Amino acid sequence: MTYDVSTVRAQFPALRAGTAHFDGPGGTQTPAPVIAAFTEALSRPLSIRGTTLPGEVHAETLVGDFRQALADLLGAQPGGIVFGRSSTQLTYDISRVLSQSWGPGDEVVVSRLDHDANIRPWVQAAGRAGAVVRWAEFDPATGELPTEAVGALLGERTRLVAVTGASNLIGTRPDLPAIAELVHRAGALFHVDGVHLTAHDFVDVERLGADFFVCSPYKFFGPHHGVLAARPELLETLRPDKLVPSTDAVPERFELGTLPYEVLAATRAAVDFIADLGSGPAAAGRRERLRSAYAAIGAHESALLETLGKALAGVGGVTVHSRAAERTPTLLLTFEGRDASDAYRFLARSGVHAPAGSFYALEASRHLGLGDDGGLRVGLSPYNDTDDIERLLRGLTEFLG
Repeated sequence: MTYDVSTVRAQFPALRAGTAHFDGPGGTQTPAPVIAAFTEALSRPLSIRGTTLPGEVHAETLVGDFRQALADLLGAQPGGIVFGRSSTQLTYDISRVLSQSWGPGDEVVVSRLDHDANIRPWVQAAGRAGAVVRWAEFDPATGELPTEAVGALLGERTRLVAVTGASNLIGTRPDLPAIAELVHRAGALFHVDGVHLTAHDFVDVERLGADFFVCSPYKFFGPHHGVLAARPELLETLRPDKLVPSTDAVPERFELGTLPYEVLAATRAAVDFIADLGSGPAAAGRRERLRSAYAAIGAHESALLETLGKALAGVGGVTVHSRAAERTPTLLLTFEGRDASDAYRFLARSGVHAPAGSFYALEASRHLGLGDDGGLRVGLSPYNDTDDIERLLRGLTEFLG
């Protein structure tokens, strides 16, 4: 499968500044077609959604196109796509609604591997309801979250299990379908944080077994906001607080206020941009083109990761904490006798952006023995190339020399 990274890079105006970006897990750079879609949406008549005037029709079209694009991206139904300010906000919203039916003795399972956005909303909701929180532990030596580590915690009082699709700190990808089978067998709901996963893998929420799946388009070339995907019939059973005159239709009942139509337009463009990165025929549907694109992206990122991993193995004083068999192209590094934050600042002076910290994955960082400081995170994105890798390695060698 061919993948021309130079052609891809040419579509990102921000890369002209010369920085080698390894900060994709915190948010990717934005390609020109996404920027253009944002501007185009605001350049035409735009009004509250409706079916009569041009501005109304334009707004209605942008919303529909957004929901269909995200449904194609995630293998979901358009009627189950919910817009949110962030994935964190959406998770808090769902946790508040679901916990209305929880009570003392009910149980919620969270994992140490997760970003705090898929931990704290559930812990706090459980606390208000008097429910018990059970913790699934990952193996700090391997980075793996075994399916049985989750399964052993399930019982007849389990109401919800929250697990990441991929660790934003060390890249670990748990076996979601296997976990989902156990969760559903116990009669519980399964909430998946897919923020880091969606940037690197062809997602199918039905295959993964996720009842709720959140992601953030700014991690895959889009604007800053969050998306929730769920079955429309499941959303129909939930009653969030809302204004009396606002619609009670799903998914709109979860979207408070007027939607930012220009943001929706840019998100749809981001999905189309990804679809265009594959080698599938132009006549193929968007979903199939996305499948081809993710295969190409995966091959490109895997090749870079192999090059980087082999080179790091020869650099003394570096510990790589990303060790799981199935993981994203994301490495967490620490340095013998040196602070990761110093490495970040050293690299920054040579135009290499590899940030340091725990990146809101506090439980994971602490479980790894790194406290709240974490390490240096090197995240590969579809626009990274071998020159970026060489600059990073040269910088790290100089830092440790």
